[in-house]
Amino acid sequence: MKDIDIIVKADYVLTMDRHFTVIKNGAVAVDNSRIVSVGTADDILGRYSSKQIIGGNGFMAFPGLINTHTHSPMVYFRGLADDLPLKEWLEEHIWPAEKKWLSPKFVADAAELAFLEMLKSGITSCNDMYFYGDEIAAAAKKIGMRAAVGAGILDFPTSTAQNPAEYLEKAEAFIGRWKGDRLITPCVAPHSAYACSPETLRKAKALSEKHAVRIHIHLSETEWEVGELMALHGSRPVAFLESIGFFDESVTAAHCIWIEDEEIETLARCGVGVSHCMESNLKLASGFAPVASMLAQGIRVTFGTDGAASNNDLNILSEMSTTAKVHKALSKDPTVLNARRVMLMATRWGAEALGLADVTGSIEAGKAADIVLADVRKPHLSPMYDLYSSIVYSMNAADIDSVIIDGKLVMNGRILLTGDEPEILRRANEWGKKIRGKG
Repeated sequence: MKDIDIIVKADYVLTMDRHFTVIKNGAVAVDNSRIVSVGTADDILGRYSSKQIIGGNGFMAFPGLINTHTHSPMVYFRGLADDLPLKEWLEEHIWPAEKKWLSPKFVADAAELAFLEMLKSGITSCNDMYFYGDEIAAAAKKIGMRAAVGAGILDFPTSTAQNPAEYLEKAEAFIGRWKGDRLITPCVAPHSAYACSPETLRKAKALSEKHAVRIHIHLSETEWEVGELMALHGSRPVAFLESIGFFDESVTAAHCIWIEDEEIETLARCGVGVSHCMESNLKLASGFAPVASMLAQGIRVTFGTDGAASNNDLNILSEMSTTAKVHKALSKDPTVLNARRVMLMATRWGAEALGLADVTGSIEAGKAADIVLADVRKPHLSPMYDLYSSIVYSMNAADIDSVIIDGKLVMNGRILLTGDEPEILRRANEWGKKIRGKG
């Protein structure tokens, strides 16, 4: 008998490995941040002992969900400006609010709230794009979240930089500070092809190549964006970015709504990953991304929440359910985006999109222990015939009971173990009073 850190027990363990192995009456042995063994509970308990055994009867274990596109500090702008077109929402409400309120303290406090919300819905990894990356990274480390944190790059001044050169210089310094961290993966995040010049985009790409880090960008989110690129460069966004050598397998492109068949072929050929943000796109009336066509062409499509200012939550379970159902209706084909494929998009493919395929995304020996336990003793989860269908079509965030990230139990019985939840909420409400002018 070997003594280890944690043993996770569950009626079912969905490994999401290459064979989609499901273990009934299963268990996972966790030690020194890693998964050391996965098997039946009898097997694991026969070989390992631990002072910390969680789960048991009435629980289901699966890999932590992965949010491949978000702006975590925007959670403090949740509900600030709703029911508006994207351009008006950004230019007349969100950008002015950011100009007034953005600061290291704002970002640190807001990011902590966002990561708390993500944990409570079973998200263990996220791909963030915003400003003050050091504060976001520190908040993620503090609460125990695994995060790819993008250094935001624009052509216009903000409180973080005055010009592209300064953004790029700060991005390189940020990469140097965080590269190699166990939980934080730095990346380069130019906002979009319309907010960055060709020169800025080329330099951002060169920076990502120099340091072998990933790149994260908005792409073809609105019809307006396509028209703007046509006016600026005489080509649609996908063709323009391809023409400057921007695309390869290191790129995660968020949204990709207004793309045509030829552009889908380009993204597939270049190995670009797509983060699909269904609920934000619906709320902003941005349009419908051709997800079924992208998947058919071999594009790795994953799930993003976008920021909570345009969603208005950070819940991948909700994204999974909405996405599957909407695309069935759009394609008039109920077999499109079946539940097992959707679960794959939210786990193993999400890890690949963050460059973390060897680290997370499935429950396998040798990988980091990023594991979610859901309490399935609920009316809306009874009876269960197909586990994947139960997760995608029936499960909600309140069913997430416990979360392990990098072998550390960060939430147990829905109680945060790595921070002061009442204090996080208190700060959020104090900021809210200031922002709405009542502080």
